[in-house]
Amino acid sequence: MKSSWLLTLIISAFSIGAFAQVETGTASFYHNKFDGRKTSSGEVFRQNQFTCAHKSLPFGTMVKVTNLSNDSTVVVKVNDRLPMRSKRVIDLSMVAAKQLNFVSKGLTKVTLEKVNP
Repeated sequence: MKSSWLLTLIISAFSIGAFAQVETGTASFYHNKFDGRKTSSGEVFRQNQFTCAHKSLPFGTMVKVTNLSNDSTVVVKVNDRLPMRSKRVIDLSMVAAKQLNFVSKGLTKVTLEKVNP
């Protein structure tokens, strides 16, 4: 009886977002050749929209991305997939990469945090 209560509590906490989901790794950004192409979600990719590719987060998830080298942040929507074998944790649109101030470097270390709608 006690274990079922604990399981219910854990499931409830996850469903209301009580546990923050934070991921750290390397971010990159899309090449211009992808502008106008369809993403894995079926949306058309645009470099001027705040979107990203992630390995597993559901499409439509809003993610706060923080550049660890300068503390700049951006919120983007997941609408594409990274390959599971990718060494990156996220691939950002150009407008998002510019807001994070890492375009000239090409890559940067970031943290990702799901944002509740």
